[in-house]
Amino acid sequence: MSDVNVSDFNLAELTRMDQDEVARQMSICNACRYCEGLCAVFPAMELRRAFDGTDVDYLSNLCHNCGACYDACQYAPPHEFGINVPQAMADLRENSYPRYVWPAAFSGLFTRNAFWIGLAAVTFVAAFIAGVIGWHTAGAMFATHTGNGAFYRLIPHGILVAIFGTLLGYAILAMALSVRRFWRATHGGEPLAAGSIRQAIHDTATLRYLHGGGPGCTGVSGRPSDHRRWCHHATAYGFVLCLASTSLATVCHYLGYEAPYPVWHPVVILGVLGGIGLIAGPIGLLTGRPASARGKSRPADIGLVFIVMLLATSASGLAVLILRATPLMGLALTLHLGIVAALFVSLPYGKFVHGLHRVAALVRHAHEQRAAARG
Repeated sequence: MSDVNVSDFNLAELTRMDQDEVARQMSICNACRYCEGLCAVFPAMELRRAFDGTDVDYLSNLCHNCGACYDACQYAPPHEFGINVPQAMADLRENSYPRYVWPAAFSGLFTRNAFWIGLAAVTFVAAFIAGVIGWHTAGAMFATHTGNGAFYRLIPHGILVAIFGTLLGYAILAMALSVRRFWRATHGGEPLAAGSIRQAIHDTATLRYLHGGGPGCTGVSGRPSDHRRWCHHATAYGFVLCLASTSLATVCHYLGYEAPYPVWHPVVILGVLGGIGLIAGPIGLLTGRPASARGKSRPADIGLVFIVMLLATSASGLAVLILRATPLMGLALTLHLGIVAALFVSLPYGKFVHGLHRVAALVRHAHEQRAAARG
Protein backbone atom coordinates (compact mmCIF):
# COMPACT_ATOMS: atom_id res chain seq x y z
CA MET A 1 0.00 0.00 0.00
CA SER A 2 3.00 2.34 -0.11
CA ASP A 3 1.72 3.93 -3.33
CA VAL A 4 -1.83 4.45 -2.07
CA ASN A 5 -3.08 7.91 -1.17
CA VAL A 6 -4.77 7.19 2.14
CA SER A 7 -6.67 10.48 2.12
CA ASP A 8 -8.94 8.92 -0.51
CA PHE A 9 -10.23 6.33 2.00
CA ASN A 10 -11.98 6.36 5.36
CA LEU A 11 -10.79 4.38 8.35
CA ALA A 12 -13.11 1.43 7.69
CA GLU A 13 -11.88 1.10 4.10
CA LEU A 14 -8.25 1.38 5.18
CA THR A 15 -8.83 -1.24 7.84
CA ARG A 16 -10.32 -3.70 5.37
CA MET A 17 -7.52 -3.11 2.85
CA ASP A 18 -4.76 -3.44 5.43
CA GLN A 19 -6.31 -6.50 7.07
CA ASP A 20 -6.71 -8.18 3.69
CA GLU A 21 -3.10 -7.40 2.80
CA VAL A 22 -1.72 -8.77 6.08
CA ALA A 23 -3.91 -11.89 5.71
CA ARG A 24 -2.60 -12.38 2.14
CA GLN A 25 1.01 -12.08 3.24
CA MET A 26 0.53 -14.29 6.30
CA SER A 27 -1.01 -17.03 4.10
CA ILE A 28 2.10 -17.03 1.93
CA CYS A 29 4.42 -16.89 4.96
CA ASN A 30 2.53 -19.75 6.57
CA ALA A 31 3.29 -21.91 3.55
CA CYS A 32 6.97 -20.92 3.49
CA ARG A 33 7.89 -20.71 7.21
CA TYR A 34 11.48 -19.74 6.48
CA CYS A 35 11.33 -16.96 9.11
CA GLU A 36 9.72 -18.95 11.91
CA GLY A 37 12.56 -18.40 14.39
CA LEU A 38 12.89 -14.65 13.99
CA CYS A 39 10.21 -13.23 16.30
CA ALA A 40 6.85 -13.87 17.97
CA VAL A 41 4.78 -13.23 14.84
CA PHE A 42 5.67 -16.44 13.03
CA PRO A 43 5.04 -18.96 15.86
CA ALA A 44 1.69 -17.22 16.41
CA MET A 45 0.98 -17.35 12.68
CA GLU A 46 1.68 -21.09 12.55
CA LEU A 47 -1.15 -21.76 14.99
CA ARG A 48 -3.62 -20.49 12.37
CA ARG A 49 -4.83 -21.71 9.01
CA ALA A 50 -6.87 -18.60 8.21
CA PHE A 51 -6.56 -15.00 9.32
CA ASP A 52 -9.58 -12.89 10.20
CA GLY A 53 -9.62 -9.23 11.21
CA THR A 54 -8.98 -9.71 14.91
CA ASP A 55 -6.20 -12.25 14.21
CA VAL A 56 -4.26 -9.87 12.01
CA ASP A 57 -4.80 -6.99 14.45
CA TYR A 58 -3.22 -9.20 17.10
CA LEU A 59 -0.33 -10.25 14.85
CA SER A 60 0.38 -6.68 13.77
CA ASN A 61 0.84 -5.67 17.40
CA LEU A 62 3.21 -8.59 17.95
CA CYS A 63 5.43 -7.28 15.13
CA HIS A 64 8.31 -5.11 16.43
CA ASN A 65 9.25 -3.90 12.93
CA CYS A 66 12.81 -5.21 13.22
CA GLY A 67 13.01 -5.85 9.47
CA ALA A 68 14.70 -9.25 9.80
CA CYS A 69 11.98 -11.13 7.93
CA TYR A 70 12.06 -8.61 5.08
CA ASP A 71 15.83 -9.05 4.71
CA ALA A 72 15.49 -12.86 4.75
CA CYS A 73 12.44 -13.13 2.49
CA GLN A 74 12.83 -14.63 -0.98
CA TYR A 75 9.42 -13.24 -1.95
CA ALA A 76 10.11 -9.59 -1.06
CA PRO A 77 9.81 -6.95 -3.81
CA PRO A 78 10.51 -7.01 -6.69
CA HIS A 79 9.10 -10.55 -6.52
CA GLU A 80 5.51 -10.68 -7.77
CA PHE A 81 4.28 -11.79 -4.32
CA GLY A 82 5.50 -8.45 -2.92
CA ILE A 83 5.98 -9.72 0.65
CA ASN A 84 6.90 -6.91 3.05
CA VAL A 85 5.64 -8.02 6.45
CA PRO A 86 7.11 -5.09 8.47
CA GLN A 87 5.43 -2.54 6.21
CA ALA A 88 2.08 -4.34 6.09
CA MET A 89 2.08 -4.83 9.87
CA ALA A 90 3.03 -1.19 10.51
CA ASP A 91 0.20 0.06 8.28
CA LEU A 92 -2.38 -2.14 10.00
CA ARG A 93 -1.00 -1.48 13.48
CA GLU A 94 -1.27 2.28 13.06
CA ASN A 95 -4.87 2.18 11.92
CA SER A 96 -5.73 -0.14 14.81
CA TYR A 97 -5.03 2.58 17.39
CA PRO A 98 -7.94 4.87 16.40
CA ARG A 99 -10.26 1.86 16.03
CA TYR A 100 -9.82 0.88 19.68
CA VAL A 101 -9.50 4.39 21.13
CA TRP A 102 -11.72 5.66 23.94
CA PRO A 103 -13.86 7.63 23.49
CA ALA A 104 -14.39 6.61 19.87
CA ALA A 105 -15.20 10.20 18.91
CA PHE A 106 -11.53 11.08 19.46
CA SER A 107 -10.24 8.68 16.80
CA GLY A 108 -9.51 11.61 14.49
CA LEU A 109 -6.78 12.81 16.86
CA PHE A 110 -4.52 10.13 15.40
CA THR A 111 -4.92 11.46 11.87
CA ARG A 112 -3.74 15.01 12.65
CA ASN A 113 -1.61 14.05 15.60
CA ALA A 114 1.08 16.72 15.20
CA PHE A 115 -1.48 19.52 14.91
CA TRP A 116 -3.56 18.56 17.92
CA ILE A 117 -0.66 17.77 20.24
CA GLY A 118 1.16 20.93 19.15
CA LEU A 119 -2.00 22.93 19.80
CA ALA A 120 -2.37 21.33 23.24
CA ALA A 121 1.25 22.15 24.12
CA VAL A 122 0.92 25.79 23.07
CA THR A 123 -2.39 26.11 24.91
CA PHE A 124 -1.11 24.63 28.17
CA VAL A 125 2.12 26.65 28.12
CA ALA A 126 0.16 29.85 27.50
CA ALA A 127 -2.31 28.93 30.25
CA PHE A 128 0.46 28.37 32.82
CA ILE A 129 2.21 31.63 31.90
CA ALA A 130 -1.08 33.54 32.02
CA GLY A 131 -1.96 31.86 35.33
CA VAL A 132 1.32 32.85 36.98
CA ILE A 133 1.11 36.43 35.74
CA GLY A 134 -2.56 36.67 36.66
CA TRP A 135 -2.02 35.16 40.12
CA HIS A 136 0.99 37.34 40.88
CA THR A 137 2.43 40.08 38.68
CA ALA A 138 4.46 40.02 35.49
CA GLY A 139 7.55 40.69 37.59
CA ALA A 140 7.08 37.49 39.59
CA MET A 141 7.67 35.42 36.47
CA PHE A 142 11.20 36.78 36.15
CA ALA A 143 12.08 37.09 39.83
CA THR A 144 14.68 34.85 41.45
CA HIS A 145 13.09 32.30 43.80
CA THR A 146 15.27 30.12 45.99
CA GLY A 147 14.92 27.90 49.04
CA ASN A 148 12.32 25.32 50.01
CA GLY A 149 9.03 25.75 48.19
CA ALA A 150 10.49 28.12 45.58
CA PHE A 151 8.51 26.52 42.75
CA TYR A 152 5.25 26.77 44.68
CA ARG A 153 5.61 30.50 45.16
CA LEU A 154 4.73 30.72 41.49
CA ILE A 155 2.12 27.95 41.36
CA PRO A 156 0.75 26.47 44.61
CA HIS A 157 1.33 22.75 45.07
CA GLY A 158 -2.38 22.05 45.53
CA ILE A 159 -3.21 23.58 42.16
CA LEU A 160 -0.50 21.50 40.45
CA VAL A 161 -1.83 18.32 42.07
CA ALA A 162 -5.38 19.14 40.98
CA ILE A 163 -4.35 19.89 37.38
CA PHE A 164 -1.97 17.03 36.78
CA GLY A 165 -3.94 14.55 38.87
CA THR A 166 -6.98 15.22 36.69
CA LEU A 167 -5.06 15.02 33.42
CA LEU A 168 -3.19 11.86 34.36
CA GLY A 169 -6.33 10.25 35.80
CA TYR A 170 -8.18 10.86 32.56
CA ALA A 171 -5.26 9.54 30.48
CA ILE A 172 -5.09 6.35 32.55
CA LEU A 173 -8.85 5.81 32.24
CA ALA A 174 -8.81 6.39 28.47
CA MET A 175 -5.84 4.07 27.95
CA ALA A 176 -7.30 1.36 30.17
CA LEU A 177 -10.57 1.38 28.22
CA SER A 178 -8.69 1.37 24.92
CA VAL A 179 -6.64 -1.67 25.95
CA ARG A 180 -9.82 -3.32 27.21
CA ARG A 181 -11.41 -2.88 23.77
CA PHE A 182 -8.33 -4.26 22.05
CA TRP A 183 -8.13 -7.21 24.44
CA ARG A 184 -11.80 -8.13 24.08
CA ALA A 185 -11.54 -7.98 20.29
CA THR A 186 -8.34 -10.01 19.95
CA HIS A 187 -8.38 -12.42 22.88
CA GLY A 188 -10.30 -15.68 22.72
CA GLY A 189 -11.68 -15.31 26.23
CA GLU A 190 -9.80 -18.23 27.78
CA PRO A 191 -8.63 -17.74 31.37
CA LEU A 192 -5.00 -16.67 31.65
CA ALA A 193 -2.33 -18.33 33.75
CA ALA A 194 -0.02 -16.20 35.89
CA GLY A 195 2.91 -17.68 33.97
CA SER A 196 1.68 -16.14 30.73
CA ILE A 197 1.55 -12.70 32.30
CA ARG A 198 5.02 -13.13 33.83
CA GLN A 199 6.42 -14.21 30.46
CA ALA A 200 4.87 -11.21 28.71
CA ILE A 201 6.26 -8.82 31.33
CA HIS A 202 9.72 -10.37 30.91
CA ASP A 203 9.54 -10.13 27.11
CA THR A 204 8.44 -6.51 27.37
CA ALA A 205 11.05 -5.45 29.94
CA THR A 206 13.90 -7.08 27.99
CA LEU A 207 12.60 -6.09 24.54
CA ARG A 208 13.13 -9.69 23.54
CA TYR A 209 11.77 -9.34 20.03
CA LEU A 210 13.88 -6.34 19.07
CA HIS A 211 16.80 -8.70 18.53
CA GLY A 212 15.76 -9.26 14.93
CA GLY A 213 16.25 -13.00 15.36
CA GLY A 214 19.72 -12.45 16.85
CA PRO A 215 21.78 -9.84 14.95
CA GLY A 216 19.44 -6.94 15.74
CA CYS A 217 17.10 -4.60 13.85
CA THR A 218 17.80 -3.31 10.37
CA GLY A 219 18.47 0.43 10.69
CA VAL A 220 19.03 3.28 8.27
CA SER A 221 22.39 1.77 7.28
CA GLY A 222 20.62 -1.34 6.01
CA ARG A 223 22.65 -3.50 8.39
CA PRO A 224 21.29 -5.21 11.52
CA SER A 225 22.40 -3.89 14.92
CA ASP A 226 21.16 -3.48 18.50
CA HIS A 227 21.04 0.32 18.13
CA ARG A 228 17.24 0.53 18.08
CA ARG A 229 16.84 -1.91 20.96
CA TRP A 230 19.17 0.02 23.25
CA CYS A 231 17.52 3.33 22.30
CA HIS A 232 14.15 1.84 23.23
CA HIS A 233 15.66 0.72 26.54
CA ALA A 234 17.03 4.22 27.24
CA THR A 235 13.66 5.80 26.39
CA ALA A 236 11.53 3.37 28.38
CA TYR A 237 13.70 3.29 31.48
CA GLY A 238 14.29 7.03 31.27
CA PHE A 239 10.52 7.46 31.39
CA VAL A 240 10.31 5.11 34.40
CA LEU A 241 13.09 6.99 36.23
CA CYS A 242 11.36 10.33 35.65
CA LEU A 243 8.11 8.86 36.96
CA ALA A 244 9.99 7.52 40.01
CA SER A 245 11.54 10.96 40.58
CA THR A 246 8.14 12.67 40.46
CA SER A 247 6.58 10.07 42.75
CA LEU A 248 9.40 10.39 45.29
CA ALA A 249 9.13 14.17 45.17
CA THR A 250 5.42 13.87 45.99
CA VAL A 251 6.19 11.68 49.00
CA CYS A 252 8.90 14.10 50.17
CA HIS A 253 6.52 17.03 49.84
CA TYR A 254 3.90 15.48 52.07
CA LEU A 255 6.62 14.64 54.57
CA GLY A 256 7.34 18.37 54.78
CA TYR A 257 10.40 18.53 52.51
CA GLU A 258 9.53 20.79 49.58
CA ALA A 259 11.17 21.22 46.18
CA PRO A 260 13.57 22.31 44.83
CA TYR A 261 15.97 19.71 46.19
CA PRO A 262 19.80 19.77 46.27
CA VAL A 263 21.65 18.07 43.44
CA TRP A 264 22.62 15.11 45.63
CA HIS A 265 18.98 14.35 46.54
CA PRO A 266 17.54 11.09 45.11
CA VAL A 267 14.71 13.05 43.47
CA VAL A 268 17.24 15.07 41.45
CA ILE A 269 19.48 12.09 40.70
CA LEU A 270 16.56 10.01 39.43
CA GLY A 271 15.25 12.95 37.42
CA VAL A 272 18.61 13.72 35.82
CA LEU A 273 19.24 10.08 34.89
CA GLY A 274 15.71 9.79 33.51
CA GLY A 275 16.09 13.06 31.60
CA ILE A 276 19.35 11.88 30.04
CA GLY A 277 17.66 8.63 29.02
CA LEU A 278 14.75 10.56 27.52
CA ILE A 279 17.16 12.64 25.46
CA ALA A 280 19.64 9.96 24.37
CA GLY A 281 16.96 7.35 23.61
CA PRO A 282 14.66 9.49 21.44
CA ILE A 283 17.58 11.06 19.56
CA GLY A 284 18.87 7.57 18.82
CA LEU A 285 15.43 6.50 17.63
CA LEU A 286 15.20 9.54 15.36
CA THR A 287 18.58 8.87 13.79
CA GLY A 288 18.23 5.10 13.55
CA ARG A 289 14.70 4.54 12.33
CA PRO A 290 14.29 1.15 10.62
CA ALA A 291 14.63 1.15 6.87
CA SER A 292 11.47 -0.92 6.50
CA ALA A 293 9.42 1.92 8.00
CA ARG A 294 10.53 4.55 5.49
CA GLY A 295 8.07 5.71 2.88
CA LYS A 296 5.04 4.79 4.96
CA SER A 297 1.69 5.65 3.48
CA ARG A 298 0.12 7.22 6.55
CA PRO A 299 -0.39 11.03 6.55
CA ALA A 300 0.86 11.56 10.11
CA ASP A 301 3.83 9.90 11.77
CA ILE A 302 2.57 9.55 15.33
CA GLY A 303 5.85 7.93 16.37
CA LEU A 304 7.79 11.04 15.38
CA VAL A 305 5.37 13.28 17.28
CA PHE A 306 5.71 11.19 20.43
CA ILE A 307 9.52 11.21 20.24
CA VAL A 308 9.53 15.00 19.88
CA MET A 309 7.22 15.34 22.89
CA LEU A 310 9.52 13.15 25.00
CA LEU A 311 12.53 15.20 23.94
CA ALA A 312 10.74 18.45 24.75
CA THR A 313 9.65 17.11 28.15
CA SER A 314 13.12 15.97 29.19
CA ALA A 315 14.95 19.02 27.80
CA SER A 316 12.58 21.46 29.51
CA GLY A 317 12.83 19.51 32.77
CA LEU A 318 16.62 19.66 32.74
CA ALA A 319 16.36 23.38 31.91
CA VAL A 320 14.34 23.91 35.11
CA LEU A 321 17.11 22.21 37.10
CA ILE A 322 19.83 24.33 35.49
CA LEU A 323 17.93 27.64 35.72
CA ARG A 324 16.16 27.14 39.06
CA ALA A 325 18.22 29.76 40.92
CA THR A 326 18.03 32.37 38.14
CA PRO A 327 15.40 34.87 36.93
CA LEU A 328 14.60 32.45 34.07
CA MET A 329 13.29 29.75 36.42
CA GLY A 330 9.67 30.90 36.14
CA LEU A 331 9.69 30.80 32.36
CA ALA A 332 11.44 27.41 32.29
CA LEU A 333 9.01 25.99 34.86
CA THR A 334 5.85 27.12 33.07
CA LEU A 335 7.23 25.87 29.76
CA HIS A 336 8.00 22.47 31.30
CA LEU A 337 4.63 22.19 33.03
CA GLY A 338 2.77 23.06 29.83
CA ILE A 339 4.66 20.45 27.82
CA VAL A 340 4.10 17.78 30.50
CA ALA A 341 0.39 18.59 30.59
CA ALA A 342 0.19 18.21 26.80
CA LEU A 343 2.11 14.93 27.03
CA PHE A 344 -0.34 13.57 29.63
CA VAL A 345 -3.36 14.53 27.53
CA SER A 346 -1.83 13.02 24.39
CA LEU A 347 -0.87 9.64 25.89
CA PRO A 348 -4.14 7.87 24.90
CA TYR A 349 -4.11 9.47 21.43
CA GLY A 350 -0.56 8.92 20.23
CA LYS A 351 2.24 6.40 19.88
CA PHE A 352 2.32 5.63 23.62
CA VAL A 353 -0.65 3.29 23.20
CA HIS A 354 1.42 0.99 20.98
CA GLY A 355 3.29 -0.18 24.07
CA LEU A 356 0.07 -1.05 25.86
CA HIS A 357 -1.38 -2.93 22.88
CA ARG A 358 1.93 -4.72 22.41
CA VAL A 359 1.98 -5.90 26.02
CA ALA A 360 -1.57 -7.20 25.59
CA ALA A 361 -0.52 -9.01 22.39
CA LEU A 362 2.51 -10.52 24.15
CA VAL A 363 0.27 -11.78 26.97
CA ARG A 364 -1.92 -13.54 24.42
CA HIS A 365 1.14 -14.90 22.62
CA ALA A 366 2.59 -16.35 25.83
CA HIS A 367 -0.82 -17.90 26.62
CA GLU A 368 -1.10 -19.47 23.14
CA GLN A 369 2.42 -20.84 23.20
CA ARG A 370 1.93 -22.41 26.64
CA ALA A 371 -1.35 -23.95 25.47
CA ALA A 372 0.30 -25.30 22.30
CA ALA A 373 3.16 -26.78 24.33
CA ARG A 374 0.64 -28.64 26.50
CA GLY A 375 -0.84 -30.11 23.32
